[in-house]
Amino acid sequence: QVQLVDSGGGLVQAGESLKLSCVASRINIKISTMGWYRRAPGKQRELVAHLTGGGKTIYGDPVKGRFTISRDDAKNTLYLQMNDVKDDDSGVYYCYGRKLGVEYWGQGTQVTVAS
Repeated sequence: QVQLVDSGGGLVQAGESLKLSCVASRINIKISTMGWYRRAPGKQRELVAHLTGGGKTIYGDPVKGRFTISRDDAKNTLYLQMNDVKDDDSGVYYCYGRKLGVEYWGQGTQVTVAS
């Protein structure tokens, strides 16, 4: 069973940085499509960042230029570096991975931005 364990959320001041991690098991992130979504209270889930096995990245418009998705193949871990965070970045962030056409999700990690 694929398992994704995301962590790294917390309380952060506006303008500061935070780094989320997603440790993957039974899925090779080097060749898989991986990414991050978030959900804020009262809002729909939205794409934050997406990374293909070939290394192509896609970012949601609200985070372009501020967030960076990356991975450590040796650790089979996906990251999301969040810089210059804003109030609207608050929400629960979910790691996901796609293997053989099936999507898997982490349990979510809460990010709260205080202004």
